[in-house]
Amino acid sequence: MKANCTRSLFGLLVGGLLYLSPALALQLPENHAVPGGIAVIKLAGGNRAPRAFFKHKPVMVISDDKGIFAALVGLPLTTKPGQQTLEVRDASGKTRQVTFTVTHRDYQRQYITLKNKRMVNPEKRDMVRIGKEQKRIRKALANWSPTLPETLQLDLPVKGPVSSTFGLRRFFNKQPRKPHSGLDLAAAEGTPVKAPSGGRIIDTGKFFFNGNTVFIDHGEGLVTMYCHLSRIDVKPGQRVKRGAIIGAVGKTGRVTGPHLHWSVSLNDARIDPVFLLREPLPEQPAH
Repeated sequence: MKANCTRSLFGLLVGGLLYLSPALALQLPENHAVPGGIAVIKLAGGNRAPRAFFKHKPVMVISDDKGIFAALVGLPLTTKPGQQTLEVRDASGKTRQVTFTVTHRDYQRQYITLKNKRMVNPEKRDMVRIGKEQKRIRKALANWSPTLPETLQLDLPVKGPVSSTFGLRRFFNKQPRKPHSGLDLAAAEGTPVKAPSGGRIIDTGKFFFNGNTVFIDHGEGLVTMYCHLSRIDVKPGQRVKRGAIIGAVGKTGRVTGPHLHWSVSLNDARIDPVFLLREPLPEQPAH
C-alpha cells in the first residue's frame, strides 16, 4: 500500500512537471518595445501566472527559468512612442497597472506599380467581397487560445531573399496604402511553404488581396498568416508540426510576382517576424 502511494505521488509530481514544462521551456525573446515590435515586461513570480491585457486585449504571459513571469506585448505599427500601460490581474482578481516605454522606429517607403488597376482601386463589387473577407481575416488574426506555444523561436517558412521588409510605408501606383504588415520572401512558384512551429490551422481561403491564404494558431495570441499561395495543403482544424508543408509559393492576389507574404500576429498586433526568428535572416544580396 505504501509503495502504491509512493508511486502515485511520484506520478503526480512528474505530471505536474510535465504540465509546467511548456511555460518553463519557452525562451524569452529580446525586448523590442517599438511600433511593430514586442515589449517584454517582467512581472512578479508565483505559482500561478497572472493575466495581462493591453488595450483591453489578452496578452501572452510566460515564466522564465527562475520562475518569474513576463508579459509579451505585441505592439501595433500605429502605437505612439511614449508611455504605455499594461493591466495585470493576479489570481485573486486584484488588478494593477504596469507602465512601460515605447521608443521610435523608422520604416522606409516602398513604391509599387501594379498593372491591374482593380488591385489599387477596387470596383464596387470588389469592395463587397473585400469587406466580408476582412472580417474573416481580422477574426483569424485576433484568435486567442489558452494553450502556450511550443516555442517562441520560429523557422523561416521559406528559404529565400527578402523582397520586402516589415513596416514599409507603401504606395501603390503612387497612392498611399497601409504599411506592410509582414515579411515578403522571394521564391519560385511551387516552392513548399513550411509551418515555422507547431499549431492548429484556424482558417484558409482565397482572398481578393491576399490570394490563397493559411492561418495557424500557435497559442496565447500568437497567430501566423501565409499569403499568395499557389495551393493550400491543409484544412481548418488540422494540427500541424514544425516543418509540415502547408502550401506552396504562388502569385495569387495583389502581387507583382511569386513570393510568400508572411505575417506574425501577437495579441492581434502585427509584429516584425524577425523578432521571433530562431536564426537571423540570411544576408541579402547587394543591389
